[in-house]
Amino acid sequence: MDSTVSQMQERIRAAHASQTPLRIRGGGTKDFYGVRHGGDALDTRAHAGVVSYEPSELVVTVRSGTPLLELEQLLQQQGQCLPFEPPHFGPGATVGGMVAAGLSGPTRAAVGAVRDYVLGLGMLNGQGEHLVYGGQVMKNVAGYDVSRLMAGSWGTLGLLTEISLKVLPIPKAQATLYYECSQQQALHLLAGWRAQPLPINASLWQAVDDAPDAGYLMVRLRGAMAAVQAAVGRMGGQMLDHAQADAMWLACREQQLPWFRHMAPEHALWRLSVPATAPVLNHGEGLGSALLEWGGALRWLQAPIEHAHALQALARSVGGSAVCFRLGAAVRWTSSEDFGLAPASPALLGVHQRLKQAFDPRGIFNPGRLGDWAVA
Repeated sequence: MDSTVSQMQERIRAAHASQTPLRIRGGGTKDFYGVRHGGDALDTRAHAGVVSYEPSELVVTVRSGTPLLELEQLLQQQGQCLPFEPPHFGPGATVGGMVAAGLSGPTRAAVGAVRDYVLGLGMLNGQGEHLVYGGQVMKNVAGYDVSRLMAGSWGTLGLLTEISLKVLPIPKAQATLYYECSQQQALHLLAGWRAQPLPINASLWQAVDDAPDAGYLMVRLRGAMAAVQAAVGRMGGQMLDHAQADAMWLACREQQLPWFRHMAPEHALWRLSVPATAPVLNHGEGLGSALLEWGGALRWLQAPIEHAHALQALARSVGGSAVCFRLGAAVRWTSSEDFGLAPASPALLGVHQRLKQAFDPRGIFNPGRLGDWAVA
């Protein structure tokens, strides 16, 4: 076993014995998410490096502390990529943090989420046992799919050591189309395009100067050259310069668009996951306009914490959910139950609590990160 894994294993065993909380941390670029929690820091960045990479097999295995940028550069040299476009939110993002957070970028609706590309992994549970799940091919997954379960667990179930990921070739062609339209018109266009065999890879709608009836829609096409060219001819719109479009999509992925950066310090950023077919949501006066991604299935809003229950009820009314994603500079956490971190149904909450009990029986990993439900 690698020496760094052995050292982390001993830390965990000691913490388990003394019931001392541990705060699993890679680059810390996503520390903003979830309830503020204590615990001794357990840094994974020393456990870095590529274990194996087979470009012809579209599989790479890396240690959890490997910088995400380093992995992406390696893949790019072989004409390959992580198709789900994971956000970095800072230069220190790690591959382990990418999986633990389970966050995907603009292309999520077209290609799938982080969890869909996790083939296998190694992890240390709350008792310091080193467990291995899955493998390096899809058919190795049998029984309960623990590998994908770790995606989005935010380090509450275990410390990831190695991860095997499926990668894909970089698309041969791409184009970004631009339309001036309202949110209602954008949703109508996106609904029509979903019924057609178009290589739509990502979408973004944003209001102009917080005017609900004036905005713009960007749609990115990716795929074979013939398919992209045919779609451009059918869909109309204004084609953006490649460099300009790439900069916009990168800013969208990293939440560096002015819409994100200019959030009022007393507001919080809310993430509403709803059916793509949901209509324009009436979220109340004085909150500004939403920003839409994923064909309308992901809607971002900026609102004070006091709107938590109203926003959650609004999302549930169309079959979705609302989660507080990031706090403004002037906002502090109070009670975790208001922020949508807990599972929506009692049955699902029970499943999560039993998983926590099985993997981390003394609740030492990232206590409270996802709310009180994550504590055994």
